[in-house]
Amino acid sequence: MEHDDIEAIKQLKARYFRFLDTKEWVALQQLFVDDATVDMRTEGGKETRTAAAFIETLQSNLEGVTTVHHGHTPEIELTSSNTASGIWAMEDELWWPEGAPLRHMHGFGHYHETYRSVDGGWRIAGMALTRLHRHLE
Repeated sequence: MEHDDIEAIKQLKARYFRFLDTKEWVALQQLFVDDATVDMRTEGGKETRTAAAFIETLQSNLEGVTTVHHGHTPEIELTSSNTASGIWAMEDELWWPEGAPLRHMHGFGHYHETYRSVDGGWRIAGMALTRLHRHLE
């Protein structure tokens, strides 16, 4: 069962990246538990304590921005029968529309996450992003 759970968490994160980049906000929110805590303070953002608040913040910050996110080398540990933690190396690129204060960002870092199994499926329960480097234009 451990292998199946780890694979399910990998699929969950793959959907996260795809839904984020394709701006599928409703589908993206469904990947999180309702009471998810997301800490984006290192990004100049805030800490949100519900999935709805996080998606609302993402939508307002990224609407009109072209994004590409990749996750690599997941380190996933099952911490109980219905919880897990993980660290993902990440790379992202963002392109803002003409006239925005920024034109392009290329970043590198790690997602630090917790997961909870709810109704037979894994969901993101906590997320924090730490950056190693970002190149701004």
